[in-house]
Amino acid sequence: MRNCLAFRRCRRPAAQAVPTLLAACVVATPCAAAPSGLEEIVVSATRQPSSALATPLSLGSVNRDALRLLGSTHHSEALNRLPGVMIQRGSGQESLTAIRSPVLTGAGSCGAFLFLENSVPIRPTGFCNVNELFEVNTEQANSLEVLRGPGTALYGSSAMHGIVNVLQSTPEQLPAGAVALDVGPSDYVRTRLAGSRTGGDWDHGVAALYTHDGGWRIDSGYEEAKLNATAAGRWGDLPASFMLAATSLDQQTAGFIVGQGAYRSDALSRQNLNPEAYRDATAVRLTGLLQPEAAGAARLELRPYLRTSRMEFLQHFLLGKPLERNGQESAGVMTSLTWDGDPEWMLVTGADLELAESFLFQAQDGPTTDGTPAANAIRPAGKHYDYTVRSYVVAAYAHGERRFGDRWRTTAGVRAEAVGYDYDNRMLAGNTDENGVPCGTGGCLYSRPADRTDAFFNIAPKLGLSFDVSDSVLAYANASVGFRPPEMTELYRLQRTQRVADLDSERLDAIELGVKASWAEFDASLAAFAMDKHDVILRETNGFNVGNGRTSHRGLEYELHWRPLDGIEVTAAGTFARHRYEFTRNVEGGERIVDGNDVDTAPRQLHRAAIGWRPSATWAFETEWLTVGEYWLDAANAHRYGGHELLNLRGRWQPTRNWALTLRLNNALDRDYADRADFAFGTYRYFPGRGRALFAEIAWQRD
Repeated sequence: MRNCLAFRRCRRPAAQAVPTLLAACVVATPCAAAPSGLEEIVVSATRQPSSALATPLSLGSVNRDALRLLGSTHHSEALNRLPGVMIQRGSGQESLTAIRSPVLTGAGSCGAFLFLENSVPIRPTGFCNVNELFEVNTEQANSLEVLRGPGTALYGSSAMHGIVNVLQSTPEQLPAGAVALDVGPSDYVRTRLAGSRTGGDWDHGVAALYTHDGGWRIDSGYEEAKLNATAAGRWGDLPASFMLAATSLDQQTAGFIVGQGAYRSDALSRQNLNPEAYRDATAVRLTGLLQPEAAGAARLELRPYLRTSRMEFLQHFLLGKPLERNGQESAGVMTSLTWDGDPEWMLVTGADLELAESFLFQAQDGPTTDGTPAANAIRPAGKHYDYTVRSYVVAAYAHGERRFGDRWRTTAGVRAEAVGYDYDNRMLAGNTDENGVPCGTGGCLYSRPADRTDAFFNIAPKLGLSFDVSDSVLAYANASVGFRPPEMTELYRLQRTQRVADLDSERLDAIELGVKASWAEFDASLAAFAMDKHDVILRETNGFNVGNGRTSHRGLEYELHWRPLDGIEVTAAGTFARHRYEFTRNVEGGERIVDGNDVDTAPRQLHRAAIGWRPSATWAFETEWLTVGEYWLDAANAHRYGGHELLNLRGRWQPTRNWALTLRLNNALDRDYADRADFAFGTYRYFPGRGRALFAEIAWQRD
């Protein structure tokens, strides 16, 4: 049930990979006191900002002020502030995601979550990657939004367990000029730049960063560059905005350390048993927002986009350590037409279109020698996979809201989506080596289907009811459906004698009850959810990809903000949940799933508590306590990680309008913990968590 992360060795500076990304890089404005989290703008049914309190969905956000004080070195530090969310950090900038779910791994794990930038998906449908959030500039975003559960009819494929939307700053939200320098242990240096020019026919803005990290584990450093350039104005009579986003990552990677409790040893934690591992990745996206004039009170929005990405990494976690290269070019347009002139009702309809061409190549330099003779024999040298997939997505949706009486509102929506793949195998079909030579009587491990086409059609209805208990309290109930078609790798990257993977789309049926409240000194939200996932795709013990698994997900999430005194805010957020298998099966790696067992890597409790103190406009402090509950490491529920608790301290001093100094002490108590724990191949495995680490930032901005 577990897959290791995939990795890469630093072979060239990131600045050489994308020279246009910069000569240096970004931070934004030192900030004032953060408003309540419940007042943040969030993903709404109309792809427009709206109040989290007024929206009858489970929504959370991290605002710009919190992001600036946090100064995260990895997106997990920001997203784990929200209830229902756990991002496990791998090596460098890698990660695994959980949103109202276990931490999912394997080929389709990323397909259960939808990652957006300015409300546009960052990858094509069917071609995600578990680590793809490092392709987005979360460090300099204006805000991060998370919608937990399937949400509305606005999005389809991958919008199952949750949506992460990274909202980048518009030109008017950026300072005229800003620069910041962050330093930390292990030769960590990050430079951030930002600037804007407003007031003409077109406003322009740019934010960029460059990071060098020597790595606190042996041979685990990385270089990273990110750029976001924006322009907003009028194209003739047409309001328009455009954003160019580019990223480059050149990373050495440290794999698991092994042995029960190995993360408690300072020497073992710094080990890297895979110094050859590396990851090299680049991504570029160009997106637009056009708002043509529509008849009457209607509002029309067009969001065209172009995307490309490339990734290369050594699969050091596999016998033989084959190399993988993958990439994609894609284009599309998302549309919405909104009628909301009448305060009693609102209707949004739209259609989305996407076309993509993706590829995957896997090859091994020499013979396999690091396994048993039988295991080595089925893993030949040379090419294993070489294919392209042309894909399309055509979707139509409608979402409506209607008020009745003084306090009631009903919402209803439906999305119909067709996804198609045209697969082209560029090698000999079957499970031979690249020259057609079989690997003994059983054949080689890697199996390539013949050319084929696959199509999937899904309809996802949504229904909600909300009640204004008072001017300050909202209660709501939602029923929704999420889905994802199989990932390309699940269909075409087969093993052993499997020639065809007969898979359906995974489906998630969800029910949610919630209440939100806001008073002068206190904001709160509470949500209970029950979700059942069908046709779960997994790899059985014979190596075949099958799609008849089932899991259930039940939980309670809370978020509280209390302002007892001026300048003081107490925050608490967390989750009580249980994620269980609802079937029995022998699966890959010799594991056995048993009906009723907890899904592995699924803590039943996640909690965060924080105290923010802003005694004046000059000073800001935050004390943060994070708790990850214990969880099972295997499907048999026989091996366990005991969980951990962490204390983080942050403070900022802004002596003038233009200068600010920030100190951040992560893991202030120097606790031994694991960012990720696992049990496989008969042993405990860990990505160890970092010990106490102090980071300092000095920032300047021009008004």
